[in-house]
Amino acid sequence: MAAVKIKAYTLSTCIYCRMLKDFLNEQGIPFEYVDVDLLEGEERSAALDEAYSHCPGCGFPITVIGDVVVAGFDEPRLREVLGL
Repeated sequence: MAAVKIKAYTLSTCIYCRMLKDFLNEQGIPFEYVDVDLLEGEERSAALDEAYSHCPGCGFPITVIGDVVVAGFDEPRLREVLGL
């Protein structure tokens, strides 16, 4: 798979968010993430708006891989989208 931007919206206390970060790190896949719960004020509101613009009503983590959105920690779906 060609290099594609990966951004994850996560919560610092969420076990599934931790599993997502661990999975991507173990696979050696570069990604960026934002722990929404560690933000405050307008920055937090903007991050939530951005996350929910990709997946309204979804829980965390919300992972955006190029144009594909993966809700929650769904390892089979992540492997499919990432070509693993």
